[in-house]
Amino acid sequence: MPLHINDRITIEDWELTEQFTRASGPGGQNVNKVSTAVELRFEAERSPNLPGDVKARLRRIAGRKWTKDGALIVTAQTHRSQAMNREEAETKLIDMIRAACQRPKRRIPTKPTRASQRRRIEAKKATGQKKALRGRVDPD
Repeated sequence: MPLHINDRITIEDWELTEQFTRASGPGGQNVNKVSTAVELRFEAERSPNLPGDVKARLRRIAGRKWTKDGALIVTAQTHRSQAMNREEAETKLIDMIRAACQRPKRRIPTKPTRASQRRRIEAKKATGQKKALRGRVDPD
């Protein structure tokens, strides 16, 4: 079943692969027998459904979760059931892609006001005066 990110982006099944491993943490007697942790691998670089700018932002957001071959790996192991961990991994992936879809606001650099520049220079002069008085005292 494909994942719907928004009205323009849908991730197909062939782009996702799941692998199940044994989770660390709570689980009682089951923890050593049942593979409940989910590792969801999304082939982001090869995905035709993601625009280029979204891929670039997703790479920055993903950080260490982005592999050298352009895949995004999301893990989930907080729940005891495999189904809930699978759902959590899909939710994490959807949230990351939605965050990458939003363009960052362009920063407009501001100039310091004339009054703030004057205050800064006066403070520097006062500090310089204070340090100048710290020298040796003339016996004259």
